[in-house]
Amino acid sequence: MQRFIIKGGRRLRGELPLQGSKNSALPIMAATLLCGGECVLTGCPGLTDIYSAARILNYTGCRCTFSENTAAVDSRDIRETSIPEQLMREMRSSIIFMGALLGRTGECIVSIPGGCELGPRPIDMHLAAMRKMGIDIKESGGRIVCRAAAGKAHGARLSLAFPSVGATENIILCAVSAEGETVVNNAAREPEICDLCEFLRQCGADISGDGESRIIINGRNDLHGCEHRIMPDRIAGATYLSMTAATRGEMILSNACISEMEPFLSVLEQTGCSIYTGENRIYLRSGARLKAVSDRIRTMPHPGFPTDAQAVLMAALATADGTSVFEENIFDCRYRHTDALVKMGADIQVLGKVAIVRGVPLLHGASVEATDLRGGAAMVAAALAAEGTTEISRIDHIDRGYEKIEEAVGRLGGEMLRSG
Repeated sequence: MQRFIIKGGRRLRGELPLQGSKNSALPIMAATLLCGGECVLTGCPGLTDIYSAARILNYTGCRCTFSENTAAVDSRDIRETSIPEQLMREMRSSIIFMGALLGRTGECIVSIPGGCELGPRPIDMHLAAMRKMGIDIKESGGRIVCRAAAGKAHGARLSLAFPSVGATENIILCAVSAEGETVVNNAAREPEICDLCEFLRQCGADISGDGESRIIINGRNDLHGCEHRIMPDRIAGATYLSMTAATRGEMILSNACISEMEPFLSVLEQTGCSIYTGENRIYLRSGARLKAVSDRIRTMPHPGFPTDAQAVLMAALATADGTSVFEENIFDCRYRHTDALVKMGADIQVLGKVAIVRGVPLLHGASVEATDLRGGAAMVAAALAAEGTTEISRIDHIDRGYEKIEEAVGRLGGEMLRSG
């Protein structure tokens, strides 16, 4: 089993280009099923989740190749609409293939997705929306059998109880080829939703309102292939900035999506870091010691503070001057990384959805195990700032979201090796 070995105590310095967004690339790869032609996606990160999505596409009959951060998908021939449970369980967002297959073929068989264990991620909203769009759904033994009652989905007026990113994506993927108009109220507003919609518009889809809470989709039958560049990964950007802040370092993040990262940057600036932005570049310089964030850091749907950035910022604040308070409002089990940080010397108390982080002078190296994608990244950030050597196991979690993270850290002057 592979692991990361990190020697801490070195300030990160340098320039790093930001990778393409995992959370944008995955739904767009699923969306290529709708096009019936060839799509070329540039700027795709080389991640295990991307390879899993490619395997699903190839299983359905598409021809999907990946090379040098470019995915090429030819979806002219779809032979299979039943995705095996083994493939579904390889990644947490695999449920997005439901909407795409329904939009293309009017039927599919999927199962509950796998991925990080962040507590329940109910798909009730997905299924309720599909039913309102004329999809007959039967659940049995963990398998979800879906078929459009009229052979094709139809438009509907939908109001989501929560602005779920996954449900919004599935509705869009099904609706772009459905009969009539679909209106989604309380839709997710994340930048990755906008990137998906921009890709689909390039393919001929009729979508408006993305980035706002009301999205309108008019179904079309003539979608075609296109070339599209995946947006930069704002969460990977938040991670590398947090690592640099944790080590009291200095960096330039290039190929950055500045406006999309503003909810994170505005909080990071409160730690005393100097942050300057311009021309898709973010410059960060950390002081001798970070300051605790005085306001409670509440994770919220976009444009609030992103839940995916909570763990990595917590790692940086573990050695800040003062006490910071986090409130996790998206996932039930998003503090699983705190045990590892405490093992490394952090003072963190978890009370339900609240985590109280009292800054300590120094962390120390330890042997820890990644619990999930972002929690694993938090352990890397803490290890880089700690005194001594840290070994992180179960790094398959980290590889799901960060492209060659050890090389990125090395480019900034950190000591991080992959072993085993």
